[in-house]
Amino acid sequence: MTEPATDLQRTALVERHRQLGARLIDFAGWEMPVQYQTGILEEHRAVRERVGLFDLSHMGEVWVSGPDAGDALAYALVSDPTRLAVGRAHYSMIVAEDGGIIDDLIVYRVADERFMVVPNASNRVAVVEALEQRIGGHDAAMDDASLRTSLVAVQGPRAAELLAPLTDVDLASLKYYAIAEGHAAGVPAHIARTGYTGEDGFELFVQWEDALPVWDRLLADGEKFGIIPSGLGARDTLRLEAGMPLYGNELDRDTNPFDAGLGRVVKLDKATDFVGRAALQDVADKGPDKQLVGIVVRGRGIARHGYPLHEDAGGDEVGVVTSGAPSPTLGVPIAMGYLPPADTEVGTMVDVAIRGSMVDAEIVPLPFYKRAG
Repeated sequence: MTEPATDLQRTALVERHRQLGARLIDFAGWEMPVQYQTGILEEHRAVRERVGLFDLSHMGEVWVSGPDAGDALAYALVSDPTRLAVGRAHYSMIVAEDGGIIDDLIVYRVADERFMVVPNASNRVAVVEALEQRIGGHDAAMDDASLRTSLVAVQGPRAAELLAPLTDVDLASLKYYAIAEGHAAGVPAHIARTGYTGEDGFELFVQWEDALPVWDRLLADGEKFGIIPSGLGARDTLRLEAGMPLYGNELDRDTNPFDAGLGRVVKLDKATDFVGRAALQDVADKGPDKQLVGIVVRGRGIARHGYPLHEDAGGDEVGVVTSGAPSPTLGVPIAMGYLPPADTEVGTMVDVAIRGSMVDAEIVPLPFYKRAG
């Protein structure tokens, strides 16, 4: 992460972030807050214990509509959106012919013939281009609304308590990975019970210019719940504790869903053929060449992205760390990384090469943290 240049895209909330003392960085071509004056640790704790407020307007929002919209997406993606009930969502991926991951994303079905696909900011252009090509020949149309849409998220155990009085959507009946259309803080919104923190929470999709009144109202009404604005730094430590992959770290074009332990999202049994099916069927039959694991560092040091993993007692290099940080919740350094399947049994000891030293680490189950209930 580097300091922002002058040609970055900016969300509708950038001036508010500056007023709140945020440190802004270049993230996927956007000028985004990595942390506020409170700091990453306190922002992380607010989400785990109370509620945090995020600006996620850099994410993409791509609408696919028409009589064949479901079938078009079933061909384009590894999942089967035709199986979604209206008002529900699922996690999915779009892959290349060789099974390599182009992006991971969420698909929401908001009507019988209308879906919203939410890709990562860094991959929005690639996803739009792939979808445009793959839905050709189907009776479906695509609309990239990313630069017309703002996304604000409230995450944490008190998120529903904060949001309920500010929306006409019945949050009690809105299940995890569900979406409803209504209002939030007085403006039209699609409200989804989704997030990237491992906590309960909601993502509010609104018109671009409506982000500011929504943000301000949530921040003001959330004071009594201990809300604080939270940046990308806390979002990263939260998702790491929850064992959630990040594109560019755990996921990339050289990795397939089975490598990442996410073979469950690949629907090889769906009636519709899809791009990458043959390659992914081969991996399902033979097994992946590498496997994503959870790691707790038992010695002194922090395992960071790109650090080599070695067989215990300083043996051969066998894998690599993809993400790592001190865990604010658990109080130990944690990481995720890839190892050969034979070396991934829980309890196996490995060495992490940290600044020239071999440091003991242990393979543990993912996720590191799972909220009660």
